[in-house]
Amino acid sequence: MMLARYGESEGVDISEQAVGFCHQRGLEGVRHGAAKSLPYDDNSFDLITALDVIDHLDDDRAGLAEIRRVLLPNGRALLFVPAFMFLWGVQDDVSNHRRRYTRRELSRVVAAAGLEVERASYANFTFFFPVLLVRWIMRLLKLRAATEYGINLPLMNKIFANLFAAERFLLKRAGFPFGVSVLCVARKAS
Repeated sequence: MMLARYGESEGVDISEQAVGFCHQRGLEGVRHGAAKSLPYDDNSFDLITALDVIDHLDDDRAGLAEIRRVLLPNGRALLFVPAFMFLWGVQDDVSNHRRRYTRRELSRVVAAAGLEVERASYANFTFFFPVLLVRWIMRLLKLRAATEYGINLPLMNKIFANLFAAERFLLKRAGFPFGVSVLCVARKAS
């Protein structure tokens, strides 16, 4: 819905239930499909976003090559993935992640899929040390939760939300040397 303010937008999900959920809310432009076989013609889109998608694929390069296929010449892909395997936690297992990336690893697989990396940076810098600390403590104390969604610090939420929102201003000028996520903008050469 947010992207529709800037032009025609469509979506894809592998879950028929998720597609049905979207249709119930009036989002008819959401289709059922898999990342490795998108239900679109070649050269269909100016922009493709894959936000926390590529890390779920067994073959990330094939998924990125499929993104390249449906991008128009000079079209761009905006990718967002979790960073650093040493930050792996129970939520990665619960979410069926296959991997976490470094900026270099993501850039390498993007290029191998035939896309040109225009910009790559770490993001979620604000949450790096809190996530690292919580995961380190959980490992040290051998704690195992069913999920990390229950970890909530209500007094800190507003502070973290504002800090996270401020990252966009810094990312416009420079990248971060580390973060919980990696952000990449890649282009399909004409």
